[in-house]
Amino acid sequence: MPPTLYEWAGGAAAFRRLIDAFYDRVERDDLLGPLFPGGVTESHRAHVTAWWCEVFGGPARYTEELGGYERMIAHHRRLGLVPEQRFRFATLMSRAADDAGLPDDPEFRAAFVGYVEWGTRLALANSQPGAAVAEHAPVPRWGWGVAPPYQPG
Repeated sequence: MPPTLYEWAGGAAAFRRLIDAFYDRVERDDLLGPLFPGGVTESHRAHVTAWWCEVFGGPARYTEELGGYERMIAHHRRLGLVPEQRFRFATLMSRAADDAGLPDDPEFRAAFVGYVEWGTRLALANSQPGAAVAEHAPVPRWGWGVAPPYQPG
């Protein structure tokens, strides 16, 4: 059985380094920094770390303790994000992966960037007034991108 992306990355400590590196960059950023007046709190960093750990195959702590997918969607509702912010988020997250020393092998990075693209596009769509985004879903569990075997018929 191949390791989960969570395990391959180095577990909770690696994802905490990622989130800290990302939010350290966000706090200095002219486009994303204003979303966090006064800076990014420790509790926010810890909650986002729990989300990323769960998404990449780690413990389901975000679901069990922090409200799961519905809660994450609620945090982004009506923020009025713009495409430039989505792109900046994706860029800073990629740089933070380097800062945090996440694996740089192409397979891991392809899965990582795939989730960043999916997640930022969902957040952008959900942040618009009147958005009709599916609210009731499990936290996504991101993997290596291996399609299930073809089942004819």
